[in-house]
Amino acid sequence: MAQAPREGADMGGLDQVDLFAGLEPEQLAAIAGSARPRVFARGAIIVSEGDEGLGLFIVQRGALKAFVVDDSGRELTLSLLGPGEYFGELALLDAAPRSASVMALERCELLQISRAAFLAVVEQSPALMLTLLRNLVRRVRDLTDSVRALALVDVFGRVTRLFESLAVERDGQWVIERQLTQQDIANLVGSSREMVNRILRDLVIGGYLSVDHHHIVLHRKLPARW
Repeated sequence: MAQAPREGADMGGLDQVDLFAGLEPEQLAAIAGSARPRVFARGAIIVSEGDEGLGLFIVQRGALKAFVVDDSGRELTLSLLGPGEYFGELALLDAAPRSASVMALERCELLQISRAAFLAVVEQSPALMLTLLRNLVRRVRDLTDSVRALALVDVFGRVTRLFESLAVERDGQWVIERQLTQQDIANLVGSSREMVNRILRDLVIGGYLSVDHHHIVLHRKLPARW
């Protein structure tokens, strides 16, 4: 029978991370105890594509982007990451090279959990691995939806899908709080900056949104088609 965590046990905020959803408090506390705090300056590359994968990173503060670069130097942003999100989770299960690079967009505070430390915790609680695998499957399904959108949805649809996924409600308005340049948006949807510029211009003219210092405010539901 698992022991109750000691009073005031520090779970390091891991109870807010969906990868660990469903774990018992003592399991979270054990994982948190193996975590190493890391601080990175803006512009720092935390991991590079092709590097040896040694563990998981959890974002506590700051913003990052995961991206890949093709042979011609063209960049595609896979995701934007903020507090409570994570990357490098596959390294908990194997030691394959990193599949993408991650860069800090501002000063970031992260927790790093090494594969060796994580597996040591799993040895004490094998059920933890089943929960982790279940949550990883959900993550794979989300990635499948993103790939489907890139393949089957036109650029306009990908841009509106991105905006709706990033917008949060603030004082009765839906706001994209992350500062995004047109190139950032283009990298996220797999398009050119010029095409994104045209789409943004038409959405502003149509009264669907406004842009102020890279912050985007949605004024009404975005159209399904251009």
